[in-house]
Amino acid sequence: MDLELKEIEKAAARLAPTIHRTSIEQSETFSRMTGADVYLKYENQQKTGSFKIRGASNKIAALVERGEIKSAVASSAGNHAQGVAYASHVHSIPATIVMPKSTPIAKVSATEGYGAKVVLHGDCYDDAYNKAVEIAEKEGATFLHPFDDLEVMAGQGTIGIEILEDLPTVDMVLVPAGGGGLLAGVAACIKQINPRVQIIGVQAEGAPAICKSFKQKKKIVTDTAATIADGIAVKAPGDKTMEIINRYADDVVTVSDAEISEAILLLLERTKQMVEPAGATTLAAVLNNKIDVKGKKVVCVLSGGNIDVSFVNRIIELGLMSRERKLKFAATLLDIPGSLGHLSDILAKENANIVMVQYDRLSPDLDPNEVIIHIACDVGGREHGERVVKTLEKNGYKVTRE
Repeated sequence: MDLELKEIEKAAARLAPTIHRTSIEQSETFSRMTGADVYLKYENQQKTGSFKIRGASNKIAALVERGEIKSAVASSAGNHAQGVAYASHVHSIPATIVMPKSTPIAKVSATEGYGAKVVLHGDCYDDAYNKAVEIAEKEGATFLHPFDDLEVMAGQGTIGIEILEDLPTVDMVLVPAGGGGLLAGVAACIKQINPRVQIIGVQAEGAPAICKSFKQKKKIVTDTAATIADGIAVKAPGDKTMEIINRYADDVVTVSDAEISEAILLLLERTKQMVEPAGATTLAAVLNNKIDVKGKKVVCVLSGGNIDVSFVNRIIELGLMSRERKLKFAATLLDIPGSLGHLSDILAKENANIVMVQYDRLSPDLDPNEVIIHIACDVGGREHGERVVKTLEKNGYKVTRE
């Protein structure tokens, strides 16, 4: 089995009237930070907010051409759902999407907005998948797999064509990986055109099934898929995707949730782009030296931008902690008027902005006239935070970092 280049080229022709050709832009900021020539492929600006519309649209268009579909059922953490819903609407096909209960409300609402029926079931993609298969069999509908399908992979692989056309001298392309459809499609496309280009898959540490499968050269199913990157929280990679990934990819690496959060925050600050956790994994890998990129021309595929607004604050907080832009500590004070004011004055003089204060009078180690104060404050970075702590200690406070 193989994903031939001619099938990806057919997909590109099918998709041309439907999708956006997303831009690739060089980032001077991230290039300076990494010693590489870093380019960003803004698939977060794609219709429906993610690359998934490519695979879903190609699959449905191909089925319509062959007269093989009357109604569609799909399972998805959100982005494939919107892609299927949009493509089904274009072809006037009824669609039912099964999504995990934890799916962000924004993705559920967007999917319903395209006219699809949404069923919430289970805690992760795999639970939703089983329910979707059940519904498809019961209703006689066509099940559209989000990644383990050659025509879906061909649609995702059209990103590879665009990258090589826009940046033919690229040395390395980093691609997010969950079930593996995007990685398989892009890897198959680029390697068949230019085998010199390195293809690196990136997964979240909490959902590393493809990484483990790639390293061990056999399919590995993880017990859990726990990560903020809900778009790639998959316990079982596809059989077809793993076969193609093993053939064409050069490596697969993982990044932590803290590293993903830091990348999202940097993208907001430096490029003014909203990128969802799954989409930011590639930049996180480059920024945290998960692969040697120095001196190379590197493309990070930012695969999507569908992030729940209510979740953004948590992401920013994690990013600030990862970059040591937030200092959290505890200190013991006398429980008398003015104690907190004195501490606050010191922090103010050190330009540390207090954002949270909590009192603890119940610790068994405290004297009756003492209180533990837990404080979080914004600082400019590691050096600033260390300077604040040293100043507090010079003023007689025993500081415990949290």
